[in-house]
Amino acid sequence: MPAAGYALEPLRVEGISRSNPLKAARAVARAAGAVGAARRILARHGADAVLGGGGYVAGPVGLAALLRRIPLVLTEADSHLGLTNRLLAPRATRVCLAFPIDGREPPRYRVTGRPVPPAVGDRAGARAAFGIPEEATCVLIFGGSLGARSINLAAVEAFADAPFHVLHVPGARDFGALSAPGPHYHLREYVEPFGTALVASDLAVARAGGSVFELAQYGLPALLIPYPHASGDHQTANARWMAEAGAATILPDAELTPQRLSAEVSDLLDEPERLAKMAAASRRLARPDAARTVAREVLAAARESR
Repeated sequence: MPAAGYALEPLRVEGISRSNPLKAARAVARAAGAVGAARRILARHGADAVLGGGGYVAGPVGLAALLRRIPLVLTEADSHLGLTNRLLAPRATRVCLAFPIDGREPPRYRVTGRPVPPAVGDRAGARAAFGIPEEATCVLIFGGSLGARSINLAAVEAFADAPFHVLHVPGARDFGALSAPGPHYHLREYVEPFGTALVASDLAVARAGGSVFELAQYGLPALLIPYPHASGDHQTANARWMAEAGAATILPDAELTPQRLSAEVSDLLDEPERLAKMAAASRRLARPDAARTVAREVLAAARESR
């Protein structure tokens, strides 16, 4: 991954626009330059293998690896292959998938899960740090580093008088505009490590990006509200993967209101047996060794190249 950062940091590629031929020409030129820069970096460092994480940044580096006949291992974090990975996958040594994808079969493709940070195990300590009593029920609400505005606004109203504790991590963008409606409501702009929020909670309300693997790591049942404008609508597919396994329920963003959110969460909390089954299903989806598995694939590819 370092090669990807070095190659494209000074060579950001602008989007190609048919309505602006000059801009398109410049973008193509920059992309070509990025491949050349990546080839020089790989040669200078004597790379034995390259790991690509998808996205336009990884494209020129992956292509440079193929041109230099350096083994390329790709990772796909979503439930469909992005454009860069679709273009590079046919010549990659291995493609490590977070989710099973129809038509992407071994040996080239392998389902590894998505790497997640090490788990936090001290639930009591985490709750004490947030001011949440040990015996209380706690609902975690989050939407990524920037947050999810529709969820943030609905949650404060939905749970203003909730009979349980709420740990709400709205992200930097909306934090200043929100106010906790009571002592049961714990607003935190950011939590590091985020595992402390996960281990302290009994139910999560969240988007359905890569965080679904962190939910699974902690066996945390979830009400998922997929971001409707995600590329390829992959968050809906991610949420469906969890729901079909019995680990989550889905609330479309278009149907999100404070009243609906309150009702959905109350329905789940009112059925402890159902919640316990969801937690068990979530744990079965966890792949805590994903990072180690991907690393082994990279090392194996490097060894084969020698």
